[in-house]
Amino acid sequence: MNRILVIFLGLTVLSFGCGPAETPEQPAEEVQAEETAEPSLYDRLGGAHPIASVVDDLIDRVAANDALNANPAVDEARKRVPTPGLKFHLTAMVCQAAGGPQQYTGRSMIEVHQNMNITEEEWEIFLVDVNTTLDKFQVPEQEQSELFAIVESTKGDIVMGL
Repeated sequence: MNRILVIFLGLTVLSFGCGPAETPEQPAEEVQAEETAEPSLYDRLGGAHPIASVVDDLIDRVAANDALNANPAVDEARKRVPTPGLKFHLTAMVCQAAGGPQQYTGRSMIEVHQNMNITEEEWEIFLVDVNTTLDKFQVPEQEQSELFAIVESTKGDIVMGL
């Protein structure tokens, strides 16, 4: 992921020059404000394509995880829901949560997971898969922390009994 971000930033600099130029349509104050504004998590991750790559790897990893598939409700849901559709929805959800322009239009997390009987132990196994995927793509520590906060915000809707 780090290499993707470096390539993305390099291409941006090559395409648009070394920085924003003052134009008649954009006063110097606006240019300065843009330079000091912190980029969104979405931008720091490189946008939709790198996020989709991470989601693709994560879903493949989770789908192959025997410990998660041991839960019959999870295994049945995985067989019922087409993987490309799941990847599409999860990518849109992560992009939106990270500050991107995409809009998640799928069902709520509680609705999707209400009959899966996901346990705390399964949640922890899932988090290991998330961490492994983020490490594989060399997502920086700050961005990993922010992504984990997004994932953790869904826990109450996914894990039974919380």
